[in-house]
Amino acid sequence: MADVALTYAIEGTSSYGAGLVAALRPTGVTIHEVARPNRRDRRLRGKTDAFDAENAARAVLAGTVTATAKTADGNIEMIRVIKCAKHAAVKARAATMISLRHLIVTAPADLREQLEPLTKMALLRRCAGLRPGEVDDPTAATKYALRAMARRWLYLSEEITKHEAQLDRLTTAVAPQLREGCGIGPDAAAELLTVIGDNVARVTSEAALAKLCGVNPIPASSGRTNRHRLNRGGHRQANAALYRIVIVRMRLDERTKTYVTRRTAEGKTKSEIIRCLKRHLIREIWRTTRHLRTQEQTAPAAAA
Repeated sequence: MADVALTYAIEGTSSYGAGLVAALRPTGVTIHEVARPNRRDRRLRGKTDAFDAENAARAVLAGTVTATAKTADGNIEMIRVIKCAKHAAVKARAATMISLRHLIVTAPADLREQLEPLTKMALLRRCAGLRPGEVDDPTAATKYALRAMARRWLYLSEEITKHEAQLDRLTTAVAPQLREGCGIGPDAAAELLTVIGDNVARVTSEAALAKLCGVNPIPASSGRTNRHRLNRGGHRQANAALYRIVIVRMRLDERTKTYVTRRTAEGKTKSEIIRCLKRHLIREIWRTTRHLRTQEQTAPAAAA
């Protein structure tokens, strides 16, 4: 009897299924990433682990699932985890500032009058240097809380700066040509590389990358009407990174300015022009990350 190649279909390969993927990867089996079951099917049949496993197997057998799970074992995984830490720190810093300003609004009048006119950094430095003394009245308690929040904000800012330095170093080392592009900083490069993953061959074409980032036009034709609509799917953080890059280029890049002028004269709206530019940007990203695909293809041959 001929050997049968095993194929695994796993849901949540970047979260709860990551451990199973890591355990199966050394065996050389094919691992597909499966999306969660269709909502309509789940509503009709209910939800159990057995139903989910059956749906995953049927999706692979039917050929509707072709996505390969990320390996998460190389330089891009390093970028992803540091970006995750930075994102958490940014959110915590923003929440800290909101809480600090709310506390100032409700602070005793004399303390509030001293702090409200200050600019952001002056306010933080003043609050960080407050001396509440013995916490035995509302004013002292407020000073104590403000000092704690201000010092937390400053600590988080220092942490974010360190994360940014690491992302700058790693993204430049992994994809130097990508980083040379106008408007592509450490954050945007980290987001785009994270979407692609360490096993970059899983993204088989430029069109597949466009679809993954949600910038491919979706056919919406009917009868004699031939049109396309905006793709609201795909990886939204990567799409947002593309948007930020395009906005920077519309302000600073001469080629982009010329393109915007020409397309505006043709009657295109700003939103339509941005969509076109994002699709052009995908072509550039595909070209500047070619070396990653070459490295992945040559690695198995070198190991052999």
